[in-house]
Amino acid sequence: MSKYNFIVIDDSELDCYIAEKMIRYSGLSEDVKCFTGANEALQYVKDKDVAENDLQTVVILDVLMPIMSGFDYMDEFDKLPPEVKRKYQVIALTSSMNRNDIERIRSYDSVFDILDKPLSAESIAVLLSKL
Repeated sequence: MSKYNFIVIDDSELDCYIAEKMIRYSGLSEDVKCFTGANEALQYVKDKDVAENDLQTVVILDVLMPIMSGFDYMDEFDKLPPEVKRKYQVIALTSSMNRNDIERIRSYDSVFDILDKPLSAESIAVLLSKL
């Protein structure tokens, strides 16, 4: 099975910690970066040189965050050049059962899937088998 780089974006440090542990436990991660602010994560993506041989990066994005929400992040992410966006698979992470939130985040072309909080080793394994 392929390995992936991961970026976890969640305003909760505890949720970031748990996600990182679950991802590392899966054995399918090459690198895991955690950000508690979506704006810092977006800047990281913008600043990163994307080489053709780079591993695919899975972005696990909390939808409901203060300052810059997952929706705001996706609005900005969608403005990036196609050759950059191609290297990322965005997975929305939500504890919201609000149908409008789910439909709205699903409407972004760059969002590959939606997972419920909290992340589990099982949900990560299922997700990675779909990539």
